[in-house]
Amino acid sequence: MSQTVIRQRMGLSSIRLLVVALAFGMLVTGCSSTSSSSSSARVVDRNNAAPKRPTVTSGQYVVRPGDTLFSIAFRYGWDYKSLAARNGIEQPYTIRPGQAIRFDEPSSGSSRVVTSTSPSSKTTVTRRPAGTPPPPKSTSTAVTTPVVTPSTAPTQVPAAERSSGGWAWPANGVLIGKFASNGSLNKGIDIAGDLGQPVFAAADGSVVYAGSGLRGYGELVIIKHNETYVSAYGHNRRLLVREGQQVKVGQTIAEMGSTGTDRVKLHFEIRRLGKPVDPLQFLPNR
Repeated sequence: MSQTVIRQRMGLSSIRLLVVALAFGMLVTGCSSTSSSSSSARVVDRNNAAPKRPTVTSGQYVVRPGDTLFSIAFRYGWDYKSLAARNGIEQPYTIRPGQAIRFDEPSSGSSRVVTSTSPSSKTTVTRRPAGTPPPPKSTSTAVTTPVVTPSTAPTQVPAAERSSGGWAWPANGVLIGKFASNGSLNKGIDIAGDLGQPVFAAADGSVVYAGSGLRGYGELVIIKHNETYVSAYGHNRRLLVREGQQVKVGQTIAEMGSTGTDRVKLHFEIRRLGKPVDPLQFLPNR
């Protein structure tokens, strides 16, 4: 009888130990998963990298003050000409706050811009849902930016060493981040430097964006070089050019800074038809 009781007690003890072990194992697994996720999140946040998204092909974006067609296309992975064609927007690609920019094929009832190109005049007509207030009667979406004063305006563009394709390095400094096409967050290169050192235009072109409206880039300049290529210069301390301004290769366009990131550096991108490409394939060898 006593042996039977001992076996029953041992059986109950074994069951209790098994339950406790299983519960402890689940707790450790949960903590490990949470710790791993938190660590991963900390790494992404510490890098302060611009979010990498594929080209958005659904939904729409409502234009805010300060937006340009170029900045919207850059943000959502589009070539600006393709996005303009999708929305029926013709040159000079004027958009207005409150206007919907569609990424998918618009339906028959969607709001879009239709431009008349009669020889005598050029009128922009916007179809809006009933009850929607009309947009402001502005003819330009350029953001009011500080005018470059004579003391900061470049009086002479220094000679820049160019590649065979006409590109020059956008800044002096150590290369600390390279382009990666395997799903990494880095869509360009990162160059370390000193606070306030000059940032140069990598090629001739026209400034199509100058501001801080794109999350993850800080104070940003985007230059359109031709119908195929644009370049971007992020994390600046101060911008020395304004939208619509023509610039030459080697011209100082900004001062290096740490806006939108955790250290002083220049984030530089080259995009071909809206898609990021490796800048090191275009820049002169160092």
